[in-house]
Amino acid sequence: MSRLIISILILISACNQTQIPTEDLKPIAYPNLNLAQADALSLLPLACLETQYPNKLNQTLSDSSQIKQPKVLHPAFYGCFDWHSSVHGHWSLVYLLKKFPSLENAELIRNLLNDHLSAKNIIAEVNYFNEVGNQSFERTYGWAWILKLAEELHTWNTPLASRLEANLQPLTDHIVHAYMNFLPKLIYPIRVGEHSNTAYGLSLAYDYARVIDHKPLKQLITSSVNRFYAKDQGCPLNWEPSGFDFLSPCFEEANLMRKVNSPKVFKTWLTTFLPSIMQTNFQLAPARVGDRTDGKLVHLDGLNFSRAWCLYGITETIPEYAHLSIIANDHFNSSINNVVDDHYAGAHWLATFAIYAFDASASVNRTSTSQEN
Repeated sequence: MSRLIISILILISACNQTQIPTEDLKPIAYPNLNLAQADALSLLPLACLETQYPNKLNQTLSDSSQIKQPKVLHPAFYGCFDWHSSVHGHWSLVYLLKKFPSLENAELIRNLLNDHLSAKNIIAEVNYFNEVGNQSFERTYGWAWILKLAEELHTWNTPLASRLEANLQPLTDHIVHAYMNFLPKLIYPIRVGEHSNTAYGLSLAYDYARVIDHKPLKQLITSSVNRFYAKDQGCPLNWEPSGFDFLSPCFEEANLMRKVNSPKVFKTWLTTFLPSIMQTNFQLAPARVGDRTDGKLVHLDGLNFSRAWCLYGITETIPEYAHLSIIANDHFNSSINNVVDDHYAGAHWLATFAIYAFDASASVNRTSTSQEN
């Protein structure tokens, strides 16, 4: 643990150096993931992916035959407290190993991925979804992370990734089919700040459809997004955050709209949806956590990362809103030192959100650099 904490302290120090005065918008500095930080962050999913207990199954029981140990029910995704955290814990390791092949625990990670994401285990996961009462299991947060995992494997040009992508394919296909069936039935979007948030679930699913070039899914998501959100105005930022939020309802919607629309259309829509953020003096305080031993209250650290990656995304699409990146940096830095502590309530999932925010930061940084050149 001491070595991990030292690595995280290095991470925090590096991120704090990216803070810049609000009056100085050029150049914008962003958190930047390096090998030492990746090594530290990889230890969190490594520590929980094979930890069965504590465990929150979220299971609907039709009869007593369905009462089984977590590892029997979910041989691929049984650790990290709940199914979706296990799924995005696997994504975290794939992302880090893909970006940093020389990770200190690279061989351990490869072995774990091979073991968990075996063809046999994935078929068992599909069978669980097909049981009576479980068709809506993990809709849509867990669904979205399966597609994100599939996307990450698809874009990783190694024999390991190709093998794992093929193993995962039956579950990937099941989730795509589930989205195709569900979205036409969803008359109203779900605008909460937790797992069922429609905008977030569609955001990751859209990324998958775009990268894989799954035209039917991409078209359905695009039409659903515009049906749900195109006429929205005046999102009440002053209502955020709710007590258990780990996603920002307003910013996740904006982040999704920027993905499915042209920059011009998105900018026009944003001026009426969140007009206050256009002002260079716009301010937004990071969320504060009252008790990090409480698994619901610690969600608010995740909210800070969620806001950060959304604000980075808006800046990437509309570069003149560069002042938002300063707010994103502030949110990122306010929670990065809480990713690792003594409490499993946050440690089993927050590394993923930090990595995802790092990735969004890197993307906007690349865009900013290319424009300057």
